[in-house]
Amino acid sequence: MELDELKQMSPADLQIKERESREEVFRLRLKLRTNQLDNHASYRRARRELARIVTLIGQKTRGESAASDKRAAGNKKVGNA
Repeated sequence: MELDELKQMSPADLQIKERESREEVFRLRLKLRTNQLDNHASYRRARRELARIVTLIGQKTRGESAASDKRAAGNKKVGNA
């Protein structure tokens, strides 16, 4: 999945996608360890996608709280003395 598509998803959708991605990484790891995986790059690709999803979830949850903090701080006027 493209990064732009992931960025457009809501945090709830990203959590669903994270769960699916974790299951895929588990299945691929199992196949890798039992020598049933033909394309080893697919395991690496799946791990990277999972990392991107987890990163975006963190950014969105921190970003929402940081955005509300910035709005609250923006409402305060600081005068020069």
